[in-house]
Amino acid sequence: MSVVIVEERGPVSIVSINRPEKLNAVNKAVAIELQDAFAAFDRSAQRVAILAGAGGRAFSAGADVTDLPELWRCVPTVGITTEKPIIAAVGGWCIGGGLVMAMMCDLLVASEGARFSYPEGKVGITGGMIAGLAARIPHKIAMEMMLLGEPISAERAYQAGLVNRVVSNGAEIEEALGLAAKLIELAPLALATMKRFVNDHVLPKGPAELAARFSAELAAVRNSADAAEGVRAFRERRKPRYRGR
Repeated sequence: MSVVIVEERGPVSIVSINRPEKLNAVNKAVAIELQDAFAAFDRSAQRVAILAGAGGRAFSAGADVTDLPELWRCVPTVGITTEKPIIAAVGGWCIGGGLVMAMMCDLLVASEGARFSYPEGKVGITGGMIAGLAARIPHKIAMEMMLLGEPISAERAYQAGLVNRVVSNGAEIEEALGLAAKLIELAPLALATMKRFVNDHVLPKGPAELAARFSAELAAVRNSADAAEGVRAFRERRKPRYRGR
């Protein structure tokens, strides 16, 4: 069974992490499949994406420490690059890297039982990208979440501006679909321009986010067909035939 499921509801794509037995923790396979799923979404005629977690117990428990991923691959605006709107539909726990993924979406719907937590200070590690939370909600609340590592409720996240809508448990995807229905009635180019201006010129980027963006760009070159052709040409002692792919 795939660790990422894509369901199309008309012009809306629901992209779900499918590891409910692991609270949808992101391992290497999830990170790669999410990145691939969103790349396909970006190339397609689909208009809006909803990012969710299967099973109802968690949106995502963050990085799977038994199979650590390159988490930047599945973070919107970093490894997931699209100018189309992305809505996070959060039910249950949203922890660590899961919180990073959710906060980087354009809109966020949470069930009333959702809990948001960044406990990395308790386990002695951090990817650093969580620093961007302080650009999205009030500074002191962001610092409380990062430094104390204590979970906050969906209602408090709503009051802080992290969440757009709080709904009854299990209704988060339907509410996200309702928001998506409104978005698809609007002009795509205007929405894309506003999203690009905000992400590229308004929201500040921390060191970890910048490093991840550079890593993504370098990985695209390193894994390109041109790079493979360059190596083959060197080995075969011939002039390479590059195609810009």
